[in-house]
Amino acid sequence: MKTRTVWRTREVPHTEAGETRLITEDYPVEIPVPPPDWDHIVLNAVTAIAIGLTAVSVAWSTVSGGALLDRAAPAAAAYPAALVYDAAWITCMALEWLARYDPDRARAPRIAGYVALAIAMGAIATHGCLDAGKAVGVAGAAISAIAKGLWQLVLNHTAQPLPARTQKWLNVRRGELGAQLALAAQQRQLTRMQERHAAMLAAYGMASPDTDPDTDTSPAPDPDTVRPLRPSVREAVRTAYASGIEDPAKVLAYVHKVADPDARPDTVDRYLRGIRRSA
Repeated sequence: MKTRTVWRTREVPHTEAGETRLITEDYPVEIPVPPPDWDHIVLNAVTAIAIGLTAVSVAWSTVSGGALLDRAAPAAAAYPAALVYDAAWITCMALEWLARYDPDRARAPRIAGYVALAIAMGAIATHGCLDAGKAVGVAGAAISAIAKGLWQLVLNHTAQPLPARTQKWLNVRRGELGAQLALAAQQRQLTRMQERHAAMLAAYGMASPDTDPDTDTSPAPDPDTVRPLRPSVREAVRTAYASGIEDPAKVLAYVHKVADPDARPDTVDRYLRGIRRSA
């Protein structure tokens, strides 16, 4: 077994003139060297080759497609537009990679990627046939096909299929987490709408139609119910200013209503001046 020497430091006692102190001492340690992971090395090499071929393919399709589009448009617009040909199937391939553990979601970007590849190959072949003959057109179009095919092989090797029951469990779990994210986003939107509504009521001195100042018919609070936290004074001032309330007295009234009934006017004024300066 191969080993390599690593120097480490430790504290050891040392005595001089009858006094002992702890000093640092370097000492060697032999650590086993793991054998080379040839699978990982080969996969990295194949990925590097695929990246290189993709760069060549993008360059070739840009030159060929740009020259074809240059017949009908200025070169400054034709060549950047030609980047779309290979960029489309590369983007679809990236989306397929992200959905590699969900065959149903990966199917759409896979099909779209092949369609984009066919369009890119058609443009390259058309340019070659018009300028240098059918052989050159076919050979040029094959470059994109080779790059795409190599990436597809890398994807198939990396994305190992999951057992059917595991795939179903993963789909259910993904749906649950997706629903939680969607609900959280909608809750944030509803909270912003509620704050803007409260700011409008405070700005115009209006009472909420859902409340009666003389009677309180709300049920007794449930100790197990989680109540939303009030925003801070700074956040309330920022919300009021974003809603178009600039008068300090109205901003203070809004802060007292939604954030802190005991907020001091000078504190609100200071926050309001800071927000105005940053705006």
